[in-house]
Amino acid sequence: MDMSRTSSNGGARERLVVIGGDAAGMSAASQARRLRGPDELEIVAFERGHFTSYSACGIPYWVGGDVPERDQLIARTPEEHRERAIDLRMRTEVVEIDVAGARVLSRNLDSGAEEWTAYDKLVIATGARPVRPDLPGMDAPGVHGVQTLDDGQALLDTLAGTEGRRAVVVGAGYIGVEMAEALINRGYEVTVVNRGKEPMSTLDPDMGRLVHTAMEGMGITMVDDAEVTKVLTGDDGRVRAVATEDAEYPADVVVLGIGVRPETTLAEAAGLPLGEHGGLLTDLAMRVRGHTDIWAGGDCVEVLDLVSGRERHIALGTHANKHGQVIGSNVGGGYATFPGVVGTAVSKVCDLEIARTGLREKDALRAGLRFETVTIESTSRAGYYPRAALMTVKMLAEHRTGRLLGVQIVGREGAAKRVDIAAVALTAGMTVEQMTALDLGYAPPFSPVWDPILVAARKAVTAVRKNTR
Repeated sequence: MDMSRTSSNGGARERLVVIGGDAAGMSAASQARRLRGPDELEIVAFERGHFTSYSACGIPYWVGGDVPERDQLIARTPEEHRERAIDLRMRTEVVEIDVAGARVLSRNLDSGAEEWTAYDKLVIATGARPVRPDLPGMDAPGVHGVQTLDDGQALLDTLAGTEGRRAVVVGAGYIGVEMAEALINRGYEVTVVNRGKEPMSTLDPDMGRLVHTAMEGMGITMVDDAEVTKVLTGDDGRVRAVATEDAEYPADVVVLGIGVRPETTLAEAAGLPLGEHGGLLTDLAMRVRGHTDIWAGGDCVEVLDLVSGRERHIALGTHANKHGQVIGSNVGGGYATFPGVVGTAVSKVCDLEIARTGLREKDALRAGLRFETVTIESTSRAGYYPRAALMTVKMLAEHRTGRLLGVQIVGREGAAKRVDIAAVALTAGMTVEQMTALDLGYAPPFSPVWDPILVAARKAVTAVRKNTR
C-alpha cells in the first residue's frame, strides 16, 4: 500500500488524490499546485484513458474536419502535468473508494495490477457516461458514442474504412445535431432518429420545430417521435440499419447522441450523497455534502439552478473548469465558491445557431411558477445592412413581477451569442422591464437599433402588464 507522506525536509505533507484527468480534475490539481508546492502537497491523479485536459466539446468539429488535428483539442498533456509535480497515472482506473479508510483502490488497465493509495484530500471528477440503450446490436462494429478522444478516433477510423455513405444519428440533442453536421460535412447522407416530438429537447417544442425545419432544409432526414428498437447487422456482423417500430433506416455507421448521465458508480458504492438526477451533491465550495475532505466537480455533480432554486445536472466544460478552479483554491488553502448556473448553452448545425438560458416552459411549470411567454422575429443586423439574418427569440417572464425566467434563440449568423445578454440578466435577477433600458452596443453591422433581445423584453413587458391588471 502506498502510504508515504514525507516532504524533502523530513516533515509531513498532505496528499491530494484526484480521480479523473480531464477538465475538473486537472484544473483542481493545477490550481492546488499553484497555491501549494510539492513539499507541502503531494498530488496523485488517476486517468483511465489515453488523454488529459482535452475539449470533449470539440470532438464533433474534429470529426467534421473543422479542426484538422486531434491534438489541437488537448490543452495540456500528461507530460506537462508531470512537469508541474503532479503524479499523473494514465490508463489507471480507480475501482473503489474507501471513505472510512481514506484510500482508493486503483487498477492499471494494461497490466491489471491493483494498488491502494491513501489520501488526505480527495477530488472526484469522474465525468459523465454516454447513454447507450441495452438494445440488440448496440455493440456491433460501426456503432459509436462520442464522449472521449478515443471515441472520436474510433469513429474516424470507421469512417475511413467504410465505403458506404449512409449515417444514422440516434438522438437530437446537442451531440446529435453537432454530429449530424459533422457527417454532412464529410459527405454522408444523414438521418437523425429522435424519440422526442422535436429535436433539441433543451428548447420548447415550438422552438425545436424551427430546428427541425432548418435541418431538413440542409438535406438531413429528420425522424421525430420514433424509438429505436434495435440495430440490424449484416453477414459480416457490422451495422447495416437502425430499426424503429415502424421502419428501418439503412446505415453504414451509427452515432449515438442520446445524452449523458453522471458517472457516479464509484461514489454511490462508497455511500456518498447523490441527487435526483444521479449526480453528487456538494456545497458552495464544491465539497461533497457531509464530508470534510472530499470534493467533487464536473459532469459527475449536480449544481444549483439560480432561476428555479433546484438542483440540476448540466454536463458542460465551462462548468467543469470553474468547479476545478474552486476546488483547487480550497484544497490549496484559499477560498472560493461556485454559486450555481442559469443553464446557458449554445450549439449549431451547419449555419443554424441554437441557444438557450434559464427555464423552458415545462421547467417553470415544474417549479410552480406562473409566467408569460412572448416570441418575436428580428434580424442580426440592421435590416438594410448586407447579410442581415433572421432570428427567433422566445422569452419567459414571471407573472406579475416580470422577472426574467428564460430565453431561447434560433437563427443564423449572430444569433446564438446574444443569449449571453439574457444569461447576465438572469444571474442579476433582472426584470424584463429593467432589461429594456440596457445600454447595448449598436451599429448597423452588428444590430438593429433595438437589439432582438430588447425587442423580446419590450414585448414581454407588455404581456406582463396586460395580464396583471
